[in-house]
Amino acid sequence: MSLSTAGRPAPVAGPRPPDRPSGSPGARSHDRLRWTGFGGVLLLTGAAWAGVSSSPSSAAATLSLAAGVTGVGLLVLSWALLGRVLATGPARPSARGLTRTLALWCAPLLVAPPLFSGDVFSYLAQGEVAARGLDPNAVGPAQGLGAASEVVGRVGEHWRDTPSPYGPVFGAVERLVAQVSAGDPVTGVLLHRLTGVLGLVLVVWAVPRLAAAAGASRRGALWLGVLNPLVPWHLVAGAHNDSLMLGLMLAGTAIALDALGTPGTRGARVEWWPLALGVVLIALGAQVKLPALVALAVVGTALARRRGGRPGDFLLAGLGMVAAFAVVSVAVSSATGLGFGWVGALGTSGRVSSWLAPTNWFGFLVGGAGSAFGAPLAPAAMVIGKVVGAALVVCGIGVVLRRQLGGRVDGVTALGLALGLVVAFGPVVQPWYLLWAVAPLAATRLPARARTGLGALVAVFAVLVPPLAGDFTGRVGQLVLGYAVAALLVGMAFPLLREDRAPAYVRRAGAARA
Repeated sequence: MSLSTAGRPAPVAGPRPPDRPSGSPGARSHDRLRWTGFGGVLLLTGAAWAGVSSSPSSAAATLSLAAGVTGVGLLVLSWALLGRVLATGPARPSARGLTRTLALWCAPLLVAPPLFSGDVFSYLAQGEVAARGLDPNAVGPAQGLGAASEVVGRVGEHWRDTPSPYGPVFGAVERLVAQVSAGDPVTGVLLHRLTGVLGLVLVVWAVPRLAAAAGASRRGALWLGVLNPLVPWHLVAGAHNDSLMLGLMLAGTAIALDALGTPGTRGARVEWWPLALGVVLIALGAQVKLPALVALAVVGTALARRRGGRPGDFLLAGLGMVAAFAVVSVAVSSATGLGFGWVGALGTSGRVSSWLAPTNWFGFLVGGAGSAFGAPLAPAAMVIGKVVGAALVVCGIGVVLRRQLGGRVDGVTALGLALGLVVAFGPVVQPWYLLWAVAPLAATRLPARARTGLGALVAVFAVLVPPLAGDFTGRVGQLVLGYAVAALLVGMAFPLLREDRAPAYVRRAGAARA
Protein backbone atom coordinates (compact mmCIF):
# COMPACT_ATOMS: atom_id res chain seq x y z
CA MET A 1 0.00 0.00 0.00
CA SER A 2 1.53 3.34 -1.03
CA LEU A 3 1.82 6.37 1.19
CA SER A 4 0.67 8.84 -1.45
CA THR A 5 -1.67 9.36 -4.35
CA ALA A 6 0.93 11.06 -6.51
CA GLY A 7 0.54 8.33 -9.09
CA ARG A 8 -2.86 9.81 -10.01
CA PRO A 9 -2.54 13.09 -11.92
CA ALA A 10 -4.20 16.06 -10.31
CA PRO A 11 -6.15 18.56 -12.41
CA VAL A 12 -3.88 21.36 -13.54
CA ALA A 13 -6.55 24.02 -13.39
CA GLY A 14 -9.87 24.57 -11.75
CA PRO A 15 -11.21 25.74 -8.41
CA ARG A 16 -9.47 24.61 -5.24
CA PRO A 17 -11.44 21.88 -3.48
CA PRO A 18 -12.96 23.00 -0.21
CA ASP A 19 -11.86 21.57 3.11
CA ARG A 20 -13.62 18.38 4.04
CA PRO A 21 -16.49 18.57 6.49
CA SER A 22 -15.21 18.46 10.03
CA GLY A 23 -17.32 15.45 10.84
CA SER A 24 -16.06 13.20 8.03
CA PRO A 25 -13.81 10.22 8.92
CA GLY A 26 -10.91 11.64 6.89
CA ALA A 27 -11.15 15.00 8.64
CA ARG A 28 -11.29 13.33 12.06
CA SER A 29 -8.18 11.26 11.24
CA HIS A 30 -6.35 14.36 10.04
CA ASP A 31 -7.32 16.31 13.15
CA ARG A 32 -6.22 13.48 15.45
CA LEU A 33 -2.85 13.20 13.75
CA ARG A 34 -2.43 16.96 13.45
CA TRP A 35 -2.88 17.49 17.18
CA THR A 36 -0.78 14.46 18.11
CA GLY A 37 2.06 15.87 16.03
CA PHE A 38 1.56 19.26 17.66
CA GLY A 39 1.76 17.59 21.07
CA GLY A 40 5.03 15.99 20.01
CA VAL A 41 6.43 19.38 18.99
CA LEU A 42 5.36 20.92 22.32
CA LEU A 43 7.02 18.04 24.17
CA LEU A 44 10.21 18.53 22.18
CA THR A 45 10.22 22.29 22.80
CA GLY A 46 9.70 21.87 26.54
CA ALA A 47 12.38 19.18 26.72
CA ALA A 48 14.81 21.43 24.85
CA TRP A 49 14.38 24.27 27.33
CA ALA A 50 14.72 21.86 30.24
CA GLY A 51 17.88 20.42 28.69
CA VAL A 52 19.46 23.87 28.40
CA SER A 53 19.47 24.29 32.18
CA SER A 54 20.60 20.71 32.97
CA SER A 55 24.09 19.35 33.44
CA PRO A 56 24.91 17.21 30.36
CA SER A 57 25.54 14.03 32.35
CA SER A 58 22.72 14.44 34.89
CA ALA A 59 19.56 12.39 35.21
CA ALA A 60 17.57 15.49 34.26
CA ALA A 61 19.50 15.70 30.98
CA THR A 62 18.73 12.04 30.26
CA LEU A 63 15.05 12.65 30.97
CA SER A 64 15.07 15.72 28.71
CA LEU A 65 16.69 13.72 25.94
CA ALA A 66 14.13 10.92 26.25
CA ALA A 67 11.26 13.43 26.23
CA GLY A 68 12.70 15.26 23.24
CA VAL A 69 13.19 12.08 21.20
CA THR A 70 9.65 11.01 22.16
CA GLY A 71 8.35 14.30 20.79
CA VAL A 72 10.32 13.72 17.60
CA GLY A 73 8.90 10.21 17.30
CA LEU A 74 5.31 11.34 17.82
CA LEU A 75 5.52 13.86 15.00
CA VAL A 76 7.24 11.38 12.65
CA LEU A 77 4.57 8.79 13.43
CA SER A 78 1.76 11.32 12.92
CA TRP A 79 3.24 12.36 9.60
CA ALA A 80 3.63 8.77 8.37
CA LEU A 81 0.07 7.85 9.33
CA LEU A 82 -1.20 11.03 7.69
CA GLY A 83 0.33 9.70 4.49
CA ARG A 84 -1.86 6.61 4.83
CA VAL A 85 -4.90 8.83 5.27
CA LEU A 86 -4.00 10.67 2.07
CA ALA A 87 -3.54 7.39 0.22
CA THR A 88 -6.59 5.48 1.41
CA GLY A 89 -8.95 7.82 3.24
CA PRO A 90 -12.44 8.29 1.77
CA ALA A 91 -12.28 12.01 2.66
CA ARG A 92 -8.71 13.15 2.38
CA PRO A 93 -7.50 16.46 3.87
CA SER A 94 -7.18 19.36 1.44
CA ALA A 95 -3.99 21.13 0.43
CA ARG A 96 -5.07 24.10 2.54
CA GLY A 97 -5.59 21.83 5.54
CA LEU A 98 -2.12 20.34 5.11
CA THR A 99 -0.61 23.82 5.00
CA ARG A 100 -2.37 24.72 8.25
CA THR A 101 -0.99 21.55 9.81
CA LEU A 102 2.53 22.58 8.78
CA ALA A 103 2.04 26.00 10.39
CA LEU A 104 0.77 24.37 13.58
CA TRP A 105 3.73 22.00 13.78
CA CYS A 106 6.27 24.76 13.14
CA ALA A 107 4.90 27.49 15.42
CA PRO A 108 6.27 26.25 18.80
CA LEU A 109 9.72 25.73 17.29
CA LEU A 110 10.06 29.45 16.61
CA VAL A 111 10.68 30.01 20.33
CA ALA A 112 12.69 26.85 21.03
CA PRO A 113 16.46 26.93 21.55
CA PRO A 114 18.45 25.81 18.47
CA LEU A 115 17.80 22.10 17.89
CA PHE A 116 19.51 19.29 15.97
CA SER A 117 22.45 21.53 15.05
CA GLY A 118 24.36 24.56 16.25
CA ASP A 119 25.01 25.96 12.75
CA VAL A 120 22.94 29.05 13.49
CA PHE A 121 25.65 30.16 15.94
CA SER A 122 28.13 30.01 13.04
CA TYR A 123 25.76 32.25 11.09
CA LEU A 124 25.72 34.73 13.98
CA ALA A 125 29.52 34.76 14.21
CA GLN A 126 29.97 35.13 10.44
CA GLY A 127 27.46 37.97 10.45
CA GLU A 128 29.39 39.73 13.20
CA VAL A 129 32.59 39.36 11.15
CA ALA A 130 30.83 40.95 8.16
CA ALA A 131 29.34 43.70 10.33
CA ARG A 132 32.89 44.67 11.37
CA GLY A 133 33.79 45.26 7.74
CA LEU A 134 35.76 42.03 7.29
CA ASP A 135 35.27 39.43 4.57
CA PRO A 136 33.47 36.43 6.18
CA ASN A 137 34.53 34.25 3.23
CA ALA A 138 38.20 34.87 4.02
CA VAL A 139 38.23 35.41 7.80
CA GLY A 140 37.01 32.79 10.28
CA PRO A 141 35.09 33.72 13.44
CA ALA A 142 38.04 33.19 15.80
CA GLN A 143 40.38 35.26 13.64
CA GLY A 144 37.88 38.05 13.06
CA LEU A 145 36.33 38.27 16.54
CA GLY A 146 39.02 36.82 18.77
CA ALA A 147 39.12 33.32 20.24
CA ALA A 148 37.87 34.62 23.61
CA SER A 149 34.77 36.21 22.10
CA GLU A 150 31.47 35.08 23.58
CA VAL A 151 30.05 34.79 20.06
CA VAL A 152 32.89 32.49 18.99
CA GLY A 153 32.43 30.37 22.12
CA ARG A 154 29.01 29.25 20.88
CA VAL A 155 30.37 28.11 17.50
CA GLY A 156 31.21 24.43 17.00
CA GLU A 157 34.92 23.65 17.22
CA HIS A 158 35.12 22.59 13.55
CA TRP A 159 33.92 26.00 12.35
CA ARG A 160 35.65 28.50 14.64
CA ASP A 161 38.62 28.92 12.34
CA THR A 162 36.69 28.28 9.12
CA PRO A 163 35.53 31.09 6.81
CA SER A 164 31.95 31.16 5.61
CA PRO A 165 31.23 28.86 2.63
CA TYR A 166 28.05 30.77 1.70
CA GLY A 167 27.31 33.22 -1.09
CA PRO A 168 26.83 37.00 -0.82
CA VAL A 169 23.03 36.85 -0.57
CA PHE A 170 23.24 34.94 2.69
CA GLY A 171 26.31 36.93 3.75
CA ALA A 172 24.17 40.07 3.51
CA VAL A 173 21.44 38.37 5.57
CA GLU A 174 23.98 37.38 8.24
CA ARG A 175 25.36 40.91 8.40
CA LEU A 176 21.88 42.46 8.65
CA VAL A 177 20.92 40.07 11.46
CA ALA A 178 24.12 40.93 13.35
CA GLN A 179 23.42 44.64 13.00
CA VAL A 180 19.77 44.42 14.05
CA SER A 181 20.34 42.01 16.95
CA ALA A 182 23.34 43.99 18.25
CA GLY A 183 25.01 40.78 19.42
CA ASP A 184 22.02 39.39 21.33
CA PRO A 185 21.97 35.65 20.50
CA VAL A 186 18.26 35.17 21.26
CA THR A 187 17.26 37.93 18.86
CA GLY A 188 19.77 36.70 16.31
CA VAL A 189 18.44 33.14 16.34
CA LEU A 190 14.85 34.40 16.05
CA LEU A 191 15.74 36.59 13.05
CA HIS A 192 17.46 33.70 11.29
CA ARG A 193 14.39 31.57 11.95
CA LEU A 194 12.15 34.22 10.46
CA THR A 195 14.39 34.25 7.38
CA GLY A 196 13.95 30.48 7.21
CA VAL A 197 10.18 30.89 7.46
CA LEU A 198 10.29 33.30 4.51
CA GLY A 199 12.09 30.64 2.49
CA LEU A 200 9.59 28.02 3.65
CA VAL A 201 6.69 30.18 2.48
CA LEU A 202 8.27 30.18 -0.99
CA VAL A 203 8.64 26.39 -0.84
CA VAL A 204 4.96 25.98 0.13
CA TRP A 205 4.02 28.25 -2.77
CA ALA A 206 6.23 26.49 -5.31
CA VAL A 207 5.79 22.76 -4.58
CA PRO A 208 2.06 22.51 -5.54
CA ARG A 209 2.79 24.43 -8.74
CA LEU A 210 5.64 22.10 -9.63
CA ALA A 211 3.30 19.17 -8.94
CA ALA A 212 0.72 20.64 -11.30
CA ALA A 213 3.40 21.05 -13.98
CA ALA A 214 4.42 17.39 -13.57
CA GLY A 215 0.82 16.11 -13.40
CA ALA A 216 1.22 14.94 -9.80
CA SER A 217 -1.00 15.24 -6.74
CA ARG A 218 -0.68 18.61 -4.99
CA ARG A 219 -1.62 17.05 -1.66
CA GLY A 220 0.86 14.22 -2.07
CA ALA A 221 3.55 16.75 -2.96
CA LEU A 222 2.79 18.87 0.11
CA TRP A 223 2.76 15.83 2.40
CA LEU A 224 6.11 14.42 1.26
CA GLY A 225 7.90 17.57 0.17
CA VAL A 226 6.83 20.19 2.72
CA LEU A 227 5.08 18.59 5.68
CA ASN A 228 7.77 15.96 6.27
CA PRO A 229 9.53 16.16 9.67
CA LEU A 230 12.86 17.30 8.23
CA VAL A 231 11.23 20.66 7.45
CA PRO A 232 10.21 21.71 11.00
CA TRP A 233 13.30 20.06 12.49
CA HIS A 234 15.94 21.67 10.29
CA LEU A 235 14.44 24.57 8.36
CA VAL A 236 12.70 26.04 11.43
CA ALA A 237 14.16 24.59 14.65
CA GLY A 238 17.67 24.37 13.21
CA ALA A 239 17.30 27.67 11.27
CA HIS A 240 19.39 26.36 8.36
CA ASN A 241 19.91 28.62 5.36
CA ASP A 242 18.84 25.69 3.12
CA SER A 243 15.31 27.02 3.58
CA LEU A 244 16.14 30.27 1.80
CA MET A 245 18.08 28.44 -0.91
CA LEU A 246 15.23 25.98 -1.50
CA GLY A 247 12.58 28.68 -1.51
CA LEU A 248 14.34 30.81 -4.11
CA MET A 249 15.34 27.82 -6.23
CA LEU A 250 11.94 26.10 -6.27
CA ALA A 251 9.98 29.34 -6.77
CA GLY A 252 12.28 30.31 -9.62
CA THR A 253 11.99 26.87 -11.20
CA ALA A 254 8.19 26.90 -10.97
CA ILE A 255 7.99 30.34 -12.60
CA ALA A 256 10.53 29.49 -15.31
CA LEU A 257 8.97 26.15 -16.29
CA ASP A 258 5.53 27.76 -16.41
CA ALA A 259 6.92 30.50 -18.65
CA LEU A 260 8.32 27.90 -21.04
CA GLY A 261 5.01 26.06 -21.33
CA THR A 262 4.70 22.56 -22.77
CA PRO A 263 7.09 21.57 -25.60
CA GLY A 264 5.29 20.84 -28.83
CA THR A 265 2.23 22.94 -28.00
CA ARG A 266 1.16 24.63 -31.23
CA GLY A 267 0.98 28.40 -31.02
CA ALA A 268 2.43 28.56 -27.52
CA ARG A 269 5.09 31.21 -27.00
CA VAL A 270 7.86 31.52 -24.45
CA GLU A 271 7.08 34.21 -21.89
CA TRP A 272 10.50 35.78 -21.68
CA TRP A 273 10.01 38.17 -18.75
CA PRO A 274 8.64 35.51 -16.35
CA LEU A 275 11.42 33.20 -17.57
CA ALA A 276 14.00 35.89 -16.73
CA LEU A 277 12.43 36.36 -13.29
CA GLY A 278 12.60 32.63 -12.61
CA VAL A 279 16.25 32.47 -13.69
CA VAL A 280 17.15 35.43 -11.46
CA LEU A 281 15.45 33.81 -8.44
CA ILE A 282 17.36 30.57 -9.03
CA ALA A 283 20.63 32.50 -9.36
CA LEU A 284 19.88 34.29 -6.08
CA GLY A 285 19.30 30.90 -4.46
CA ALA A 286 22.72 29.81 -5.71
CA GLN A 287 24.12 32.94 -4.04
CA VAL A 288 22.93 31.42 -0.78
CA LYS A 289 24.24 27.89 -1.42
CA LEU A 290 25.72 26.78 -4.73
CA PRO A 291 23.72 23.52 -5.29
CA ALA A 292 20.79 25.64 -6.50
CA LEU A 293 22.77 26.02 -9.74
CA VAL A 294 21.44 22.60 -10.73
CA ALA A 295 18.05 24.24 -11.33
CA LEU A 296 19.62 26.58 -13.89
CA ALA A 297 20.87 23.54 -15.81
CA VAL A 298 17.37 22.04 -15.73
CA VAL A 299 15.70 25.27 -16.86
CA GLY A 300 18.31 25.72 -19.59
CA THR A 301 17.63 22.20 -20.82
CA ALA A 302 13.88 22.86 -20.78
CA LEU A 303 14.48 25.99 -22.86
CA ALA A 304 16.62 24.04 -25.32
CA ARG A 305 13.93 21.37 -25.67
CA ARG A 306 11.30 24.07 -26.10
CA ARG A 307 13.29 25.52 -29.02
CA GLY A 308 13.82 22.18 -30.77
CA GLY A 309 16.13 20.06 -28.63
CA ARG A 310 19.08 20.19 -31.03
CA PRO A 311 22.69 20.20 -29.70
CA GLY A 312 23.01 23.82 -30.77
CA ASP A 313 19.88 24.72 -28.81
CA PHE A 314 21.30 23.02 -25.74
CA LEU A 315 24.65 24.83 -26.08
CA LEU A 316 23.03 28.21 -26.63
CA ALA A 317 20.63 27.80 -23.69
CA GLY A 318 23.50 26.65 -21.48
CA LEU A 319 25.57 29.69 -22.36
CA GLY A 320 22.56 31.86 -21.59
CA MET A 321 22.18 30.34 -18.13
CA VAL A 322 25.90 30.78 -17.40
CA ALA A 323 25.72 34.40 -18.51
CA ALA A 324 22.65 35.04 -16.37
CA PHE A 325 24.34 33.56 -13.30
CA ALA A 326 27.46 35.61 -13.93
CA VAL A 327 25.47 38.85 -14.23
CA VAL A 328 23.50 38.15 -11.04
CA SER A 329 26.71 37.18 -9.19
CA VAL A 330 28.48 40.40 -10.18
CA ALA A 331 25.43 42.50 -9.29
CA VAL A 332 24.88 40.89 -5.88
CA SER A 333 28.57 40.77 -4.94
CA SER A 334 28.94 44.44 -5.81
CA ALA A 335 25.66 45.62 -4.28
CA THR A 336 26.26 43.89 -0.95
CA GLY A 337 29.86 45.07 -0.75
CA LEU A 338 30.96 41.53 0.14
CA GLY A 339 33.00 41.08 -3.03
CA PHE A 340 33.95 37.79 -4.64
CA GLY A 341 35.65 36.03 -1.73
CA TRP A 342 32.82 33.46 -1.77
CA VAL A 343 34.23 31.98 -5.00
CA GLY A 344 37.40 30.85 -3.23
CA ALA A 345 35.44 29.53 -0.22
CA LEU A 346 33.15 27.15 -2.14
CA GLY A 347 34.99 24.04 -0.93
CA THR A 348 35.10 25.07 2.72
CA SER A 349 32.31 22.79 3.94
CA GLY A 350 34.03 19.77 2.33
CA ARG A 351 36.89 20.04 4.83
CA VAL A 352 34.77 18.17 7.37
CA SER A 353 34.56 14.43 6.67
CA SER A 354 30.86 13.67 7.15
CA TRP A 355 30.21 10.06 8.14
CA LEU A 356 26.86 10.16 6.31
CA ALA A 357 28.53 10.84 2.95
CA PRO A 358 29.02 7.59 0.95
CA THR A 359 32.06 9.13 -0.74
CA ASN A 360 33.81 9.18 2.66
CA TRP A 361 33.10 5.57 3.53
CA PHE A 362 35.99 4.39 1.35
CA GLY A 363 38.33 6.71 3.25
CA PHE A 364 37.05 5.58 6.64
CA LEU A 365 37.42 1.91 5.65
CA VAL A 366 40.90 2.25 4.16
CA GLY A 367 41.99 4.58 6.95
CA GLY A 368 40.82 2.11 9.59
CA ALA A 369 42.64 -0.75 7.90
CA GLY A 370 45.76 1.35 7.48
CA SER A 371 45.80 2.45 11.11
CA ALA A 372 45.95 -1.19 12.16
CA PHE A 373 49.32 -1.39 10.40
CA GLY A 374 50.50 2.09 11.31
CA ALA A 375 49.97 3.47 7.78
CA PRO A 376 48.22 6.90 7.49
CA LEU A 377 46.10 6.07 4.46
CA ALA A 378 42.92 7.93 5.42
CA PRO A 379 43.72 11.40 3.93
CA ALA A 380 44.61 10.03 0.50
CA ALA A 381 41.64 7.65 0.52
CA MET A 382 39.30 10.53 1.42
CA VAL A 383 40.55 12.55 -1.53
CA ILE A 384 40.09 9.61 -3.89
CA GLY A 385 36.55 9.04 -2.63
CA LYS A 386 35.62 12.70 -3.13
CA VAL A 387 37.10 12.80 -6.64
CA VAL A 388 35.17 9.67 -7.61
CA GLY A 389 32.02 11.18 -6.10
CA ALA A 390 32.45 14.42 -8.06
CA ALA A 391 32.88 12.43 -11.28
CA LEU A 392 29.72 10.45 -10.56
CA VAL A 393 27.77 13.66 -9.93
CA VAL A 394 28.90 15.26 -13.20
CA CYS A 395 28.29 12.13 -15.27
CA GLY A 396 24.96 11.41 -13.57
CA ILE A 397 23.66 14.95 -14.11
CA GLY A 398 24.74 14.71 -17.73
CA VAL A 399 22.64 11.56 -18.17
CA VAL A 400 19.64 13.18 -16.48
CA LEU A 401 19.85 16.30 -18.65
CA ARG A 402 20.18 14.20 -21.80
CA ARG A 403 17.04 12.30 -20.88
CA GLN A 404 15.26 15.58 -20.16
CA LEU A 405 16.35 17.01 -23.51
CA GLY A 406 14.97 13.92 -25.23
CA GLY A 407 11.63 14.25 -23.45
CA ARG A 408 11.98 11.06 -21.42
CA VAL A 409 12.12 12.99 -18.13
CA ASP A 410 10.19 16.16 -17.28
CA GLY A 411 11.91 19.19 -15.78
CA VAL A 412 10.66 18.68 -12.21
CA THR A 413 11.81 15.05 -12.15
CA ALA A 414 15.16 16.04 -13.67
CA LEU A 415 15.68 18.60 -10.90
CA GLY A 416 14.92 16.06 -8.17
CA LEU A 417 17.15 13.37 -9.69
CA ALA A 418 20.05 15.75 -10.29
CA LEU A 419 19.92 17.12 -6.75
CA GLY A 420 19.65 13.57 -5.45
CA LEU A 421 22.97 12.83 -7.15
CA VAL A 422 24.51 15.95 -5.60
CA VAL A 423 23.41 14.83 -2.14
CA ALA A 424 24.29 11.14 -2.49
CA PHE A 425 27.76 11.64 -3.94
CA GLY A 426 28.73 14.99 -2.47
CA PRO A 427 31.60 15.39 -0.01
CA VAL A 428 29.26 16.26 2.87
CA VAL A 429 25.82 14.86 3.72
CA GLN A 430 23.63 16.23 6.48
CA PRO A 431 20.04 15.14 7.24
CA TRP A 432 18.60 18.43 5.99
CA TYR A 433 20.45 18.07 2.66
CA LEU A 434 17.94 15.34 1.85
CA LEU A 435 15.36 18.10 1.38
CA TRP A 436 17.20 19.36 -1.70
CA ALA A 437 16.05 16.27 -3.59
CA VAL A 438 12.90 15.34 -1.64
CA ALA A 439 11.08 18.65 -2.25
CA PRO A 440 11.18 18.45 -6.08
CA LEU A 441 10.82 14.64 -6.21
CA ALA A 442 7.69 14.90 -4.06
CA ALA A 443 6.15 16.98 -6.85
CA THR A 444 6.65 14.25 -9.47
CA ARG A 445 4.72 11.13 -10.45
CA LEU A 446 7.06 8.73 -8.71
CA PRO A 447 6.11 5.04 -8.69
CA ALA A 448 4.35 4.04 -5.47
CA ARG A 449 7.27 1.95 -4.21
CA ALA A 450 9.77 4.74 -4.87
CA ARG A 451 7.58 7.26 -3.05
CA THR A 452 7.13 4.91 -0.10
CA GLY A 453 10.88 4.27 0.01
CA LEU A 454 11.58 8.00 -0.08
CA GLY A 455 9.12 8.55 2.76
CA ALA A 456 10.82 5.81 4.80
CA LEU A 457 14.22 7.43 4.18
CA VAL A 458 12.87 10.77 5.39
CA ALA A 459 11.51 9.13 8.55
CA VAL A 460 14.90 7.53 9.29
CA PHE A 461 16.80 10.78 8.74
CA ALA A 462 14.25 12.61 10.91
CA VAL A 463 15.19 10.56 13.98
CA LEU A 464 18.86 10.01 13.13
CA VAL A 465 20.24 13.09 14.89
CA PRO A 466 19.47 13.72 18.58
CA PRO A 467 17.29 16.82 18.89
CA LEU A 468 19.31 18.27 21.75
CA ALA A 469 22.49 18.96 19.77
CA GLY A 470 25.69 18.21 21.61
CA ASP A 471 28.69 15.94 21.85
CA PHE A 472 27.64 12.56 23.25
CA THR A 473 31.18 11.17 23.37
CA GLY A 474 31.44 9.34 26.67
CA ARG A 475 27.66 9.50 27.07
CA VAL A 476 26.63 6.75 24.67
CA GLY A 477 24.69 5.00 27.43
CA GLN A 478 22.63 8.14 27.98
CA LEU A 479 21.91 8.34 24.26
CA VAL A 480 20.86 4.68 24.03
CA LEU A 481 18.64 4.97 27.11
CA GLY A 482 16.95 8.12 25.81
CA TYR A 483 16.17 6.54 22.44
CA ALA A 484 15.01 3.27 24.06
CA VAL A 485 12.52 5.05 26.32
CA ALA A 486 11.27 7.13 23.40
CA ALA A 487 10.85 4.05 21.18
CA LEU A 488 8.79 2.37 23.89
CA LEU A 489 6.49 5.37 24.37
CA VAL A 490 5.99 6.00 20.65
CA GLY A 491 5.37 2.30 20.11
CA MET A 492 2.60 2.45 22.71
CA ALA A 493 1.03 5.40 20.85
CA PHE A 494 1.00 3.65 17.48
CA PRO A 495 -2.00 1.34 18.12
CA LEU A 496 -4.02 4.34 19.28
CA LEU A 497 -3.34 6.35 16.13
CA ARG A 498 -3.32 3.88 13.27
CA GLU A 499 -6.05 4.21 10.71
CA ASP A 500 -7.28 0.61 10.89
CA ARG A 501 -9.01 1.50 14.17
CA ALA A 502 -11.52 3.39 12.04
CA PRO A 503 -14.98 1.91 11.37
CA ALA A 504 -15.13 -1.06 9.02
CA TYR A 505 -16.78 0.90 6.18
CA VAL A 506 -13.86 3.37 6.24
CA ARG A 507 -11.32 0.53 5.97
CA ARG A 508 -13.23 -1.02 3.07
CA ALA A 509 -13.30 2.31 1.22
CA GLY A 510 -9.57 2.72 1.79
CA ALA A 511 -8.86 -0.78 0.52
CA ALA A 512 -10.88 -0.08 -2.62
CA ARG A 513 -8.88 3.09 -3.28
CA ALA A 514 -5.54 1.30 -2.75
